[in-house]
Formats: sequence, C-alpha cells, structure tokens
Amino acid sequence: MDSGESRLKELGYKQELKRDLSTIANFAFSFSIISVLTGVTTLYNTGLNYGGPVSFVYGWFVAAVFTMCVGFSMAEICSSYPTSGGLYYWSAKLAGPSWAPFASWLTGWFNIIGQWAGTTSVDFSLAQLIQVIILLSTGGKNGGGYVASKYVVIGLHGGILLLHAIINSLPISVLSFFGQLAAAWNVVGVCVLMVLIPCVSTKRASANFVFTHFNVDNGDGISSKVYIFVVGLLMSQYTLTGYDACAHMTEETKGADKNGPKGIISSIGISIIFGWGYLLGITFAVNNIPHLLSQDNEAGGYAIAEIFYLVFKRRYGTGVGGIICLGVVAVAIFFCGISSVTSNSRMAYAFSRDEAMPLSNLWHKLNKQEVPINAVWLSAFISFCMAIPSLGSLVAFQAMVSIATIGLYIAYALPIFFRVTLARKSFIPGPFNLGRYGILLGWIAVLWVVTISILFSLPVVYPITTKTLNYTPIAVCGLLILVVSSWIFSARYWFKGPITNVDT
Repeated sequence: MDSGESRLKELGYKQELKRDLSTIANFAFSFSIISVLTGVTTLYNTGLNYGGPVSFVYGWFVAAVFTMCVGFSMAEICSSYPTSGGLYYWSAKLAGPSWAPFASWLTGWFNIIGQWAGTTSVDFSLAQLIQVIILLSTGGKNGGGYVASKYVVIGLHGGILLLHAIINSLPISVLSFFGQLAAAWNVVGVCVLMVLIPCVSTKRASANFVFTHFNVDNGDGISSKVYIFVVGLLMSQYTLTGYDACAHMTEETKGADKNGPKGIISSIGISIIFGWGYLLGITFAVNNIPHLLSQDNEAGGYAIAEIFYLVFKRRYGTGVGGIICLGVVAVAIFFCGISSVTSNSRMAYAFSRDEAMPLSNLWHKLNKQEVPINAVWLSAFISFCMAIPSLGSLVAFQAMVSIATIGLYIAYALPIFFRVTLARKSFIPGPFNLGRYGILLGWIAVLWVVTISILFSLPVVYPITTKTLNYTPIAVCGLLILVVSSWIFSARYWFKGPITNVDT
C-alpha cells in the first residue's frame, strides 16, 4: 500500500480520491498558484509606487526568508498529517481534544474563504489584463483604444471562471497535465521575459538605479522610508501565497507524507529565485516611474503593460511585441486560476466531508472520475460573487481580496502556533521533520504572520478619508467576527472537528 494511503487510513479516512499525482505534479499545482508572473505583474504598481526598485530587490528577499520559515513549518506538519483538509485538520490534531473543534472551525473557514478570495483576485486580475491588452491592441488610451466598462470586466471574470470550472470537472490526470504545463510555462515565460524586455529596451536603467533607487514620490502623503518599504512588501507577500495547495492535493499524491512537504518547500524556493529574476529584468526597463503609474499613459496606468508596450514601440515603431508578451503573462494567470480552483475544490471537499459546511453532503460528492464536481462549481460560483462588489467600488473589492493574503496567512499560522504551544511535546513528526529547529522556525513563522497582519492593515494614503481608508482590517475582523459568532451561536453544538470514516 502507498505510504500516503496507509497514513491516511491511520488518520481515519478512506481513500476516495484517485491517488495519481507524482512529486512533480504535486509541486506543479502549488508552483502554478504562486505563479510569479501572476503576483508580480498584478501588484507591480504597488511595489513601484511604494519604494520602487529597492522595494523590489530587497523587499522580495525579506518576504522570501520569512515565507520559507512558514513553508518549512507547514511542510513538517504536512508530513505527519497528509490529508486534503490540510490546515484545519492539522489544527484539530495539534490543539488537543478540548480545543480541536474550535481550532478546526476557525482555521478551516479562514483557509477556504482566503482561497476563494485568492481565486477571485487571480481571475479578476486576468480580466483586467485582458481589458488592457484589448485597449493597447485598439490604439491605446491616447489613440482612441477601447476602454472596457466595469460590466465588461466582470463579464470576462465570469467567463474565465466558467472555463476554469469546466476544466476542473475533468479527471485528475488531465489536471495534472495542466499543472505541469503551467509550471513549465511559468519557468520559460519568466526566463524569456526577464531577458527579452531589458534587451529590447532602448533606454535601460542603470544598475545603480535598480539596486539603490528608492521611490518616495508616491503622491499618497507618506514620506517615511520605513513606512513606504513596508507597504511595498505587499507585492512580494501577495505573490508568495497559495503553497498550501500541496497539502490539499496530498490525498491524490503518491507517497504524500514525503512528497507533500517536498512540494511546499520546492514551490516556494523555486518561485523565490525566478520571481527575483523577473523583477530584476523588468525593472532594468524602468525609466520614468511617474509616467508608468500615470492613468494617462497608453495602458491606462497598468505599469508592466506600459513597460512591455513602450520597449517594443521605441525599438520597432510598434508595440505588438509588448502585447504578445502580455499574452504570455495572461496565459500564466489563466493556468494559475485553474490550479486555484482545483485547490479550492479539494479544501471544500474535505471540509464538507467533516460536515463543517452547509449542505455538506452535496459538496462532498464525487463523480465517476472521482472528482468533487459540486465543490468545483461551488468554488467558481463563490469566486464570481466575491467580485461583484467591484461594480460598486474597487475599494470594497480590494478589501475583500485582501483576505487572500492576510486571511490565508492567518490560516497558515494557526496550526503552526498550536504545534509550538499546545503540541510542543506531543507532536509526532512524519518522514520530513525539522528536528530541534522545528520550534524556532515555528515561532518565527507565527510572529511574521502577526507582523504582516498589522503592517498590511496600516493606512496607505494620507489624509485618511472614506475613499482612502485601508479596509483590510475591517474585512479581516469582519470575517473573524462571522466565524467566531457562527461558532458560539451554532457550530459548537454540532461540529466536533474532523470525522473519521474508517476504523483506525
């Protein structure tokens, strides 16, 4: 019997999903969700506005070091508990019998809502990028190009989610192919763009600019360099999320107690290397930061799109090459969305298997290909609904998707916290373990999550008004209140934590 399947049985679960993923396939799902082409491209404006090159070059490594601490701690726990439930199951086992139901409930809901918000963010950013590609292809903002309305953007978002749901209804072998193709696309795409863009550029930035220039001209009333640098970290930390996918895919991975942890660590490590290379390559093509951030440029203020477009237009007299490069990024984001929905559906499947969700029996059903088909479509539908607030206010939408960073990292930190406190002496590691460094790395991981939760809740524009207020703490606290209230008034009477479905 496969070691992952054997361990799953010991933990009290039947092997229901098809265990067909290799080490590389498990890694590929997580790597394609982290997708540096997705995260860096989407939030390059934020990093450029808050600190610029210094924020990219050095902020990336600050976030990377601490993210690796989180990743190592999660990998150690994953090795001991390789189930699709992942984080919430870990919390239940590590918090002890008395706290298990509440710990599981809190972690599970932060995890699944954070995942849905992440998918919302990914697919909505793809819709926005497609809108920019159409704008540039039809002449640009200053050349009479087509500017899509917010209704067209939300329609594109819905169409993308529909495609992702259809693809995720296919057997895991097909999804494995897409995952590995996505990983290869990200690697090749990053390598090509990081070399091509600065080489084509006729006005390359100097090494001095790339490694030492600190942009304080953000127009947002913030002058403190430390404050600016901290806000600029959001781009890096947003990019380096989603690696819990390796845990959610463990019930479909061969030798999951060994290969799940390998997937977590390798996906983070390789993303760090390629992400830094992509940032450096693009930043060597940066000349005029205010112009790149201006809403009046050809790309309507989308910095990376403007960079790609300009370098080709200045060299060849046409920006077609830049538009093709944006297409490469768009495909990477599309792949990222596929893997995000896959991970979402496995989390929903596991959470409903333990009867934590309304209509749990419905979301736990598998089709003939052993795919949790209803959980797939539920995840796509909720991710569409979470983008609807963008029709009223992008501020409200941004507050919601901020849960994709803060909410997910809180879910990451909770089982690690229980591991270094309540389960400090009782935790039994699996094949992958950190030995005497487990407690130290665990505490660093927990403290980092506390730190970024505070930092990313700080105002990013002064003076503070209803339009400039950072709604992140309101969104995250609102989620916390909902989850805790539902526990107090309802779930504590019937939710007992993970439910075994075989005799152990």
